[in-house]
Amino acid sequence: MHQDVERVLLSEEQLKKRVKELGEVLTKDYAGKNPLAVGILKGSVIFYADLLREIKEPVAMDFMSISSYGAGAKSSGEVKLIKDLDSKIEGRHVLIIEDIIDSGYTLNYLKELLRARKPASVKICALLDKYERRVVPIDADYTGFKIEDEFVIGYGLDYAGRFRNLPYIGILKRSVYENND
Repeated sequence: MHQDVERVLLSEEQLKKRVKELGEVLTKDYAGKNPLAVGILKGSVIFYADLLREIKEPVAMDFMSISSYGAGAKSSGEVKLIKDLDSKIEGRHVLIIEDIIDSGYTLNYLKELLRARKPASVKICALLDKYERRVVPIDADYTGFKIEDEFVIGYGLDYAGRFRNLPYIGILKRSVYENND
């Protein structure tokens, strides 16, 4: 375990098992639909790659980068589009793949932005749902884990660009971030 991790919340084995289960559900739900899987950079990349390998149907790939955090630990509430899709989505089934739903600002903005482009459907698959922090009412259509209000890192999730490469999801020690916001 990394020295800045208070404790492991979700082990590598738990993550692999749940990603496989989500892949099985998505395989059934998107059979014959050739969805466009939109990974939200950078946090979802590891989850996105693992999940797509578990979907046994053709899936097109694209990415967006959007943020309401900057380098801090708390959402600013101001959403910024950094990278848009390369693909046209009109008439397509779009599956947004995100690492975590927290305040809801980012995904609410993103879902509305994509809906305006007239896709056949827009659904959200989030690895983590930190529901008690929700400010904007939005839910994932597919959720890996519901978690408590803890600052989590690993498996793509970061603090100030660090810890994304941890193979598990851990709770970051408060001493690492409490005086940096």
